[in-house]
Amino acid sequence: MTQNTQKKMSAAGLLIAVGIVYGDIGTSPLYVMKSIVAGNGGIGNVNRDFIVGSISLVLWTVTLLTTLQTVIIALKATNHGEGGIFALYALIRKRAKWLVLPALIGGAAILADGTLTPAVTVTTAIEGLKGMEFGKGNIPVNTQSMVITITIIILLFLFLIQRMGTSIIGKAFGPIMFVWFTFLGIVGFMNMAGDWSILQAINPYYAIKLLFSPYNKAGLFILGSIFLATTGAEALYSDVGHVGKSNIIGSWPYVFVCLSLNYFGQGVWILQNPNYHTTGDFNPFFEIIPSNIRLAAIVLATIAAVIASQALITGSFTLVAEASGLKFLPRMNILYPSTEKGQIYIPSVNKMLCAATIALVLFLRTSAHMEEAYGLSITISMLMTTIMLYEWLRMRGKGVQRLIWDWAFLIFFGFLDVMFMISSLSKFTHGGYVSLVIAGFILAIMYVWYYGNKIRDKRESRNAYVRLDEYTSMLTNLSHDEDYPTYATNLVYMAKVKYNKFIKREILYSILDKRPKRAKAYWFVTVNVTNEPFTAEYAVNTYGTKNVINVQLYLGFKKQTSVNVYIRQIVHDLIADGTIEPQPQEYTTTPGRDVGDFSFVIVNDVISPQTQLTGWEKWMVEARVWLQNLSSNPASWFGLEYADTVVERVPLILGQPHPSYIKRIAPKDFSNMKKNND
Repeated sequence: MTQNTQKKMSAAGLLIAVGIVYGDIGTSPLYVMKSIVAGNGGIGNVNRDFIVGSISLVLWTVTLLTTLQTVIIALKATNHGEGGIFALYALIRKRAKWLVLPALIGGAAILADGTLTPAVTVTTAIEGLKGMEFGKGNIPVNTQSMVITITIIILLFLFLIQRMGTSIIGKAFGPIMFVWFTFLGIVGFMNMAGDWSILQAINPYYAIKLLFSPYNKAGLFILGSIFLATTGAEALYSDVGHVGKSNIIGSWPYVFVCLSLNYFGQGVWILQNPNYHTTGDFNPFFEIIPSNIRLAAIVLATIAAVIASQALITGSFTLVAEASGLKFLPRMNILYPSTEKGQIYIPSVNKMLCAATIALVLFLRTSAHMEEAYGLSITISMLMTTIMLYEWLRMRGKGVQRLIWDWAFLIFFGFLDVMFMISSLSKFTHGGYVSLVIAGFILAIMYVWYYGNKIRDKRESRNAYVRLDEYTSMLTNLSHDEDYPTYATNLVYMAKVKYNKFIKREILYSILDKRPKRAKAYWFVTVNVTNEPFTAEYAVNTYGTKNVINVQLYLGFKKQTSVNVYIRQIVHDLIADGTIEPQPQEYTTTPGRDVGDFSFVIVNDVISPQTQLTGWEKWMVEARVWLQNLSSNPASWFGLEYADTVVERVPLILGQPHPSYIKRIAPKDFSNMKKNND
């Protein structure tokens, strides 16, 4: 049953949305204007036209990419209330096979962003402490090494608490982020009041003028810094299932106004301090804050940065879980630290994110260098999302007028995305390659896993599958054959049954040939991942027997795969309606127990030397099997950690193997051979 995602707008819902959705985009004022000014040669090389034009570019970028494309258009493209690039792919994947490519590329880029956001936001916030004076002395943060040390300590703490879940601290996110946005707006408004003419930036004319102005030394490449203002827009789409469309739509105007006021305020301060000089790092965000509250502001900024990082980390967990369900990534061990919906924890992903984020901090060292690496991967994910949204729009209706509007959407937003991507490529040699390397590594894993599975399914021998219904009599006879010891009351194979009757020969070989396994009931369980997020259904086929049961589980791509729990319920259901025989237990701690013991068998593939694949196909399948062996215990994939589970390895033979023969000869006279040798 799907979750009720039609969440109505409410004060609590709006507050939760502010806390969960806007962490990334809400911390952009920490570094956007700083990056823009630095990219033009510093505060001494900017004038009024440059500042007004830059702020205009920021405002209209956020208006077009965040407000129009994401809030107004993308939030309509939800899969039973769930958003995000993989949920969008699940909606449109039947339209064309090639759509898997933008889904893989976009997903990899978003996961790469999950390593960069914690690094850049926390580092920028802590850098605000450098050179600060309070009381009679200096705060002992006067070198970048100290900033790095504090940043790493905060990040380590952040990743360590992930295993405990975020149900408790998550409740405080909303009020804290509301205070943060209110603070941004008030401080920005106080500085903006010194020069109301800064409101000229609302006119898009100044944005376009700046792109071709001689005062803009970066030219079109200034868009690489401008784009930082809209990073985090993808979180609005991905988190719609947690807070609901109406709460995002209702809370976004307040967030947008607060962000705009802060950019206005930073712009006015820069114009009023053209000769400002500092020996430390220049950041207009901290300069607009009165000195007597700056320490408190830095603490608040650090908390906001941690919340933004937390949102990206948990978002990465969700994205990986969805990718596993869609067979883009190997199945991983997923833990559920609380009873609240959406609270998942993936230990392996948490470790990799932690290691990558801390490595980035140590490698890039300053927020300025991190800003160079930041944003490039997100421009790629936005372009992929635009392509997929176009396919979704085309799926909704037909007609000439509709076609014109759909093409207008693709051309307009595709052009914007390409422009931002090209401008961000100017950062490539200055650190942008870092995000591409991370995204490329993740994409390679997803590509190998997805297409490795495709090749395996395509090239399997025709004899690899047999009809299960042709072996029901043999299995039933074995079930009642007392010459063999009972292996288990319920022998459960996690094996895909195609078209309700075809099963891999190796499964039946394991039961009948390897060593006959006698059981009261043989269960063949197939887990089908549906396009809907929270489906929880099953169907059974017993082929007219009471001993052979084919179970098809239909689970949503966000649903926990707890086969051990589901199969016990199914046994109860089938005994109750007489489909299978009761399994009374003589020796039990539970009086009246009518369900016997279980033994689960998982069959893993190992590449056989007889495999006839060559070239890249063989390499892809071998790489896929290697990734499978690196991933978590297969038992955890199906929620069988505490069940009696056996993992059997069988050779995987792909293609049509050539028969091998050995020639028989007469016995050799070794005594004569010895004499000849002497």
